[in-house]
Amino acid sequence: MKIEKFQVPEGKELNLADHPTDFTGDYSGKEEAVKDLKANIEKLSELQSVLYAEDVHSILIIFQAMDAAGKDGAIKHVMSGLNPQGTQVFSFKQPSREELDHGYLWRCSKALPERGRIGIFNRSYYEDVLVVRVHPQILQIQQLPDEIKNDPNIWQQRFQQIKNFEQYLSENGIHVLKFFLNVSKEEQKARFLSRINTPDKNWKFSSSDVRERGFWDDYMHAYREAISATSTADSPWFIIPADKKWFSRLAVSEIIVQKMSELNMRYPELNEIHRQDLADAKKLLESEE
Repeated sequence: MKIEKFQVPEGKELNLADHPTDFTGDYSGKEEAVKDLKANIEKLSELQSVLYAEDVHSILIIFQAMDAAGKDGAIKHVMSGLNPQGTQVFSFKQPSREELDHGYLWRCSKALPERGRIGIFNRSYYEDVLVVRVHPQILQIQQLPDEIKNDPNIWQQRFQQIKNFEQYLSENGIHVLKFFLNVSKEEQKARFLSRINTPDKNWKFSSSDVRERGFWDDYMHAYREAISATSTADSPWFIIPADKKWFSRLAVSEIIVQKMSELNMRYPELNEIHRQDLADAKKLLESEE
């Protein structure tokens, strides 16, 4: 799969019309895609093992999307083969009072993955240039100086702050991959109705989800500007068609595998002292009755 089709080039203005939500590439159905996803899950497990052993790099995977686009499912299925000891997942919802008393990057900063680990953000600091932008009244109740809250250039300033933050992460060995699961408004409606009509899924539904559909165009505008302004070669955005869950999961897995493979990671080489320790240990074990 050519992942370049999904990547937003640095400096290019995003046009979501160029990214069909029902795209499935060369796949005509689910069966072959599921088979390839399984292969990628196995590769990802192997890559994670080297990542953990080498202890040089870390991976930060960010998922952003409209409600019901499939973030939870993508995390569950794509990451199903990972070793939990080397993986951490954080979901960022409405900020707490403590979090509001810090800058908007703070709560995500303290959740960054250590070297050798894969970190997954279900939503992220991008909420502060998406939800907060669509609902500016949120900004007005945050503990910020008036000159910041009322600055007409606040969004462009935050875009630059995020770019600087992600550049810092990249320069310190944290590789950021950002996925926008691009679901259509029609498919979202169908998934909402499914949640309402399926008792086991009722808990996932909130009437506020429907109210947010009224701001669909505002959200698309916010996403277009945020993604265009913050997709870079080192911290790229990928627009993933999300109407077919089986394809979106495959596409995400393929991108992660290809990007991790580019790191050319290796298991640590043993020095002479370690080699001698292994030889001595082997002799002791073999001498046991």
